[in-house]
Amino acid sequence: MSTTAPLSGGKVMLLVDADNVSADVMEQAVRRVLAEHGHLHVRRAYCTPEVALRHQGLFKRLGMRPLVNLAAGKNSTDIALAVDALDLAIAERPQVVYLVSSDSDFAPLVLRLREKGCRVCGIGQQGKTGDETRAAYDHFIDLVHKGGEAIAAPAPGPAATSARPPAARKVAAKKAPAARKTSRRAAAESAPAPAPALPPAPALPPAPAAAPARKKASASPAARKTRSAGTRGERVVEAAPPAEAPAVARKTASGRQDALVDADTILGAVPALRGGAEVALNDVAQALRAARVLGKNASSIKLFDKLPADFQVLHQPDRIRWKGAAGR
Repeated sequence: MSTTAPLSGGKVMLLVDADNVSADVMEQAVRRVLAEHGHLHVRRAYCTPEVALRHQGLFKRLGMRPLVNLAAGKNSTDIALAVDALDLAIAERPQVVYLVSSDSDFAPLVLRLREKGCRVCGIGQQGKTGDETRAAYDHFIDLVHKGGEAIAAPAPGPAATSARPPAARKVAAKKAPAARKTSRRAAAESAPAPAPALPPAPALPPAPAAAPARKKASASPAARKTRSAGTRGERVVEAAPPAEAPAVARKTASGRQDALVDADTILGAVPALRGGAEVALNDVAQALRAARVLGKNASSIKLFDKLPADFQVLHQPDRIRWKGAAGR
C-alpha cells in the first residue's frame, strides 16, 4: 500500500496488460486502487482474443473494458496499451495513472506520462518484475499471485486403505487368506517338473592362450575393456578410465557465460558509451538485453556494480558513463 495520502480529487486511470499478469493479480489491483482513491474512472484491459474469452467473467465483475488486440507480433498488445495511454492522458487529463504489468518495456511510456503531469504508479506480479522496472515509476507495488498450482492427488497407500469403512476392511481381511491359498495352489500346479539329471561332461583339454581382445568404443563412462590372460582361458575385466568431460563454462541463472561479461563486451553491445558520454540506464539495459548480454529479468545496476573500475553509475536520473574514455 502506498504511504501517500489518498487523492480525493482528480481522475484515476488503470490500464492492465492482461497478457502479462494473472487474473487474481488484476482483481487485487482494482480492489487496491478503489480502496486508496475511492473512485476509478478508466478501467481497461489489453489482451489477445484467447485471454479475453478466458477472463470475460472477471472483466464483467470488475467493470473492466477489454480491448482485444488482433494484430500479430510479440509486442503488439504493449504498443496498443501505450498508444491509448498517451491519448487518454491528453484527452482526459488524469491525475494518477496505474499500469498493471511486470514488463520493463513500459519505461519510456512512464517517462512520457510523467511529462504530461501524471503521477504514474506501477502494479506487478511478485517474482516477475526487475529492479529497473520498479525504479521507472513514482511508486510500485508487487502483488502475490494467490492462485498457485493445483496439488496432485496422493497415490493410494496404507492411509487410503485404513480410510475404508470397517465392514469393507473385515470383508477384505476374510478374502485375503483364501486368495493367498489359491495363488499358492495355482503356482504349485503350474510349476514344471524337475528335469532328469544328466551325466557329467568329459573334461576338456586346456584352451590355448587367446589374443588380446579389441577395445570397443562405448558412449557410457563406465565402459569396460576385456582381455584374455593365462593358459587356462581366464577372463580378466578391468574398468576403463572415465572419458574426460568437455569443458563447459559456468553459467549464471540468466544463462550467460560469466567470462563474457566484461567492459569490452558491454562496449560492443552499447557503442554509445565509447566516447565517454552519459547514456540513460534504460537505453543501456535494453541494448544489453538485445545483445543477450543481460537476462530479461536481471538487474543492470547490479551488473555495473561489479565493474566499478570501468563504469560509473550516475543517479537521478540513472545514467551510465565509461571511465576508460578519458585515457584514450
